[in-house]
Amino acid sequence: MASERVEIGGIARAHGIRGEIVIVTHDPDSETLGSVETIYIDGVARKITSVRDTHRGWLVQLEGVTTRNEAEALRGKQIEVDREALDLDDDDVLLHDLVGLKVTLRDGTPWGVVAAIDVGPGQDRLVIHDGDVERMVPLVDELVPKIDLEAGVVVVDPPEGTPETKL
Repeated sequence: MASERVEIGGIARAHGIRGEIVIVTHDPDSETLGSVETIYIDGVARKITSVRDTHRGWLVQLEGVTTRNEAEALRGKQIEVDREALDLDDDDVLLHDLVGLKVTLRDGTPWGVVAAIDVGPGQDRLVIHDGDVERMVPLVDELVPKIDLEAGVVVVDPPEGTPETKL
C-alpha cells in the first residue's frame, strides 16, 4: 500500500544569506509547495514560513533555518509531503505506488514485479525483476496499457526483443 508521504522533489541549494532554500520539484508544473504548510526532510516535519515560485524552483524559508550555513546543510535532501496534500483525482497513479506490483503480459502471463521506477530525462521506465532477470519498459500507454492498483497488477505489452539483464 502507498505510504503516508510522497516525495515531490529535492533541495537544490541555499539561496541568499538568511537561510532560504531552493526546492526543485519532480513535476515542474506542481503547485503543491504553494499550498502546504509543512514538508518533511529526512522524515522530520519542517514548517514553511514563506514560499514563492520562480523559474528556477521554489524559494522556501523554513522555521528555524536562518543562516546560509543551515540552509546549505540541507542541500541534496529529498522533500516529502503528506499524500493528502496532493490534488489527486481518483484515477491518478503516483509512480511510487507501482513499486511492488505484479507485472503480467496482456495475456496474463506473469512477467515479474516492479522493483523500481527509473526516472530519467524524457521518459520514465518500469524496472521489472523476474527471478534473476531485470527488464526495463518505458512507462508509456502503448507499452503499459493497464495499471490496476486495487488488484496490485501492471499489464505490459513490451516490444519484441526487450533487453534483459542478469541480476
